[in-house]
Amino acid sequence: MNPKRKVHFKDLGLVDYKECWDLQERLNKSTVSIKTQNFKNPSAEQETEDTLIFCEHPHVYTLGKSGDEKNLLLDEKGLLEHDAVYYKINRGGDITYHGPGQLVGYPIFDLDYYFTDIHKYLRYLEQAIIEVLATYDIEAGRVEGLTGVWIDGQDPDKARKICAIGIRCSRWVTMHGFAFNINTDMSYFKHIVPCGIDDKAVTSMEHELGQRLDFEKVKQKVLLKLQEQFVFELA
Repeated sequence: MNPKRKVHFKDLGLVDYKECWDLQERLNKSTVSIKTQNFKNPSAEQETEDTLIFCEHPHVYTLGKSGDEKNLLLDEKGLLEHDAVYYKINRGGDITYHGPGQLVGYPIFDLDYYFTDIHKYLRYLEQAIIEVLATYDIEAGRVEGLTGVWIDGQDPDKARKICAIGIRCSRWVTMHGFAFNINTDMSYFKHIVPCGIDDKAVTSMEHELGQRLDFEKVKQKVLLKLQEQFVFELA
C-alpha cells in the first residue's frame, strides 16, 4: 500500500444521478485507458489518478446488473407521483434508493496502488462506515454473505441495513460505491425490495438516534475514516 497516494476529492452536494454517473464513467474510462496504454508501452509509464466523489441525489432508484426489476414496486405513474426516477446501471448488486439526506460516496480508485482484492476493498468501505457509526455510539457490523453495514446483523429478526454498497471494477479501477443513510426519508424504501433482500429492514442514523444529524459533520468523519482505511492524502 502506498502511503503517499493522493486522491482528488469532489464534494458535489445535491446532484442529478445521471450527471454524476456520467462523470464517474469518464473518470473510470480515462484511468483504464492510461493503464491500457501503460501495458502496451511499459517504458512510457504514466501514473493514474484517483478521485473520491461525495454527493446526495434527488430521489432515484437504481438497479444493478444482477438485479431483478420486480424488486421495484412502482410503475411509471408511481415514480412520477413520488418525484423519483429509475435507472438500470452497471454496478453489482440489486436495487437500491438514493435521496436527500443520504451520503453517497463514489471512489474511482486504481486498486493497483492499494491491493488487488475486491473483497478486501468492500470490507474497507464497510469498516470506514462502521467506525463512523461507533463515534455516535451506534454499534454496527457485517452480516455473513451480505455486503454493506448492518445493525443487529446477527439477529435475523432485528437486522437492518444502514449503508448499502455496490461497485464495478474494470482493470482494477473502481466506480460506484456506498450509500449511507444519515437523514434519509426512509419511506422511499417501502417502494422497493432493498438490495433484493425481502426479510431484512433498512434504517438511518436519524431513525436510530431519534434526531437529525449534522450532515456535514458526519460527511467529514466518513472522509477521515476512508483516508485512514486506504492511507491516502487529499490532492
